[in-house]
Amino acid sequence: MKVIAINGSPRKGGNTEILLKKVLVPLSAAGWDTELVQIGGKKIRGCTACYRCFEWDEPRCSIKTDIFNEVFEKVLASQAIILGSPTYFTDVSAEMKAFLDRAGFVSVAKGGLLRGKIGAAVVAVRRGGGTHAFDTMNHMFLMSGVIIPGSTYWNLGYGLDKGDVASDAEGLRNMEDIGRTIAWLGAAMAPPHGHLSEGNNCRIMRSVSRKMFFVFTPHDLRLTLLKTISDY
Repeated sequence: MKVIAINGSPRKGGNTEILLKKVLVPLSAAGWDTELVQIGGKKIRGCTACYRCFEWDEPRCSIKTDIFNEVFEKVLASQAIILGSPTYFTDVSAEMKAFLDRAGFVSVAKGGLLRGKIGAAVVAVRRGGGTHAFDTMNHMFLMSGVIIPGSTYWNLGYGLDKGDVASDAEGLRNMEDIGRTIAWLGAAMAPPHGHLSEGNNCRIMRSVSRKMFFVFTPHDLRLTLLKTISDY
């Protein structure tokens, strides 16, 4: 399974990057293919509301002069997405906001490309406003049908100067916990070998607690009960 972590901070090696890497550690240990992608400080503009993404079949944005389509292709190839941002005036960075708007809109235009993926938001904050930035990223997930796991607290790390979050022991424990939870959830959602498989833009989700299988496609937002585990 693959997880992509997207860093919306322009400060390389900064607190947001430290937090994202901390989340990836237990996922890597669980055998996931992990990748950290930098969008902070890179050329990525906001959505222009041209609606061209509704006019063609390709899952991409009409703007081809920045990094969005390259990063979004990686997102579509991943089972889990971790978004990270510093807190700028109680919200996400400009680069992260541009990515959220365009990723969410292209997903909607193509019938729900992000539906059924696992998503988590991570925020570096000096003092206040972190929960607002946290909510901004989760709002895109929620309206896109992304499954958001919980952790021990909001996924926040506190610090101002580069590296300060390394002293936030509780914040780092939270990052490790959300990483473990994503790994567990990914394993729980994976279909059993030899039975149902993914294809034709169809994704399968298994509910462990209810012992049921569900299948859905980007063009059918309803969950359809297939079989109970006992049938297998």
